[in-house]
Amino acid sequence: MSNEEIEWLNTAMKQTSDKRLYERYLAVRLRLEGHTFDEIGELLSRARQTISIYWQTYQTQGLSGLELDHSPGQPPKLTEEERHRLAAMLEQHVPADMGFETRYTWTLPLVAEWIKREFDVTLSVRGISAMLKRMNFSFTKATYTLAHANEETQTFFRKHTFAQLKKQVEAEQIDHLLFEDESMIRSYQALQYNWFPRGKQRKVPTYGKHEGA
Repeated sequence: MSNEEIEWLNTAMKQTSDKRLYERYLAVRLRLEGHTFDEIGELLSRARQTISIYWQTYQTQGLSGLELDHSPGQPPKLTEEERHRLAAMLEQHVPADMGFETRYTWTLPLVAEWIKREFDVTLSVRGISAMLKRMNFSFTKATYTLAHANEETQTFFRKHTFAQLKKQVEAEQIDHLLFEDESMIRSYQALQYNWFPRGKQRKVPTYGKHEGA
């Protein structure tokens, strides 16, 4: 595996024109070749700790972690497996499912409390926010979806029935289309912002029963 990794690094080194990124790739390659952190630091005129950070970042994040828009910084406090567990929990559960009474929206303090409880790791809300964004999560609002809606019927209406109606209007076979809407006070729960995977906004089932005026 090390030989294959070295080839990847050689290719990356040839493709980059940035000297600092080249140095990071070279440091990792030298480590794979068996050099110590002290030896690499002396060759590159860098502190041993800096070389260690490059290596640990590569171990946890791969080549992408060495890119200049990713500051190596300290190694992540959560392992890859723990981050996968966190992502699955946020995607599939609300706080009430995880023992937070009458709480249905994941806020950063609640996420921090869950991480502390599950992994015994303390993270700041700012650190959690940055981590979730790197995990491709965004802070957005849920949306309603009709629990009894028939997706096939809706698709047929959009693609066929409504398309035909528009053609009749264009051909002046009918004068115009009328759309009916209504306004009333709904008894739905209020939708709040929450952390969701990008493109996977949470759907809140509703039965379309407008109890109200």
